Amino acid sequence: MWDRPGLLNRLANALFTLAALLVAYGVVHFVVHQPFFALREIRVLGATGSVTHAQVQAIVANDMKGTFFTLNLPAVRRSFEKLPWVRTVTMRRHWPDRLDVTVEAHVPLARWGNTALVNTYGEVFQAAFDGGLPVFVGPPGSSKEIAIQYAYFRRTLEAIGAAPVAVKLTPRRAWQVRLESGTTLELGRDHIEDRLARYIAVHERTVGALNRRIDYVDLRYANGFAVRIRELKGEQGERAAARASRAAKAI
Repeated sequence: MWDRPGLLNRLANALFTLAALLVAYGVVHFVVHQPFFALREIRVLGATGSVTHAQVQAIVANDMKGTFFTLNLPAVRRSFEKLPWVRTVTMRRHWPDRLDVTVEAHVPLARWGNTALVNTYGEVFQAAFDGGLPVFVGPPGSSKEIAIQYAYFRRTLEAIGAAPVAVKLTPRRAWQVRLESGTTLELGRDHIEDRLARYIAVHERTVGALNRRIDYVDLRYANGFAVRIRELKGEQGERAAARASRAAKAI
């Protein structure tokens, strides 16, 4: 090897290049960690009401380690996204010392049973909320499907002046809708759009004509539906329900 000057020259050049790179890396590493590159301003944009000043201070104190160049943006983003009302976060550095945090907040659509909330994307999240919301009940992972069906139920029921306040999907995939009036609609597993459309088409001339508070309507029949009126007892209640069912079948 020592009698091959060309090879020795190439080896020496490689070593000099490696040494130069290591020195450059050391210089850059030293410079970017200097205090004069520290982040001095954090701006929270977007849904600012979902993030409090105290929460931002806590993240700064606990998670924002590093300078303008060395800050671990994915880790800081995850810290913001752990906040109750934050859905997504995007972050961007602005030279020389500013970090912009753009927040998209959850918009509550419904309650998920008694344990959580559902946003307008059908996603379940944990947060405190005191306002009135409809209630969704269903198997794990069904929140988005229920949110889609809820939007359909709400649009469709407007035709008879009704509004859903609870939507339930059972483990056997049967649908049940409770209305603001207190009426529960049993839709079953199949043809739920057709069943609801048939009910709405005859509502005014059947159930609506009873002028009674309807407790329960079973729409799972092929050519009609059954009605239960809690405030009526015995034969009177049976006659009223029978009249509604016969009228539904006749139309």
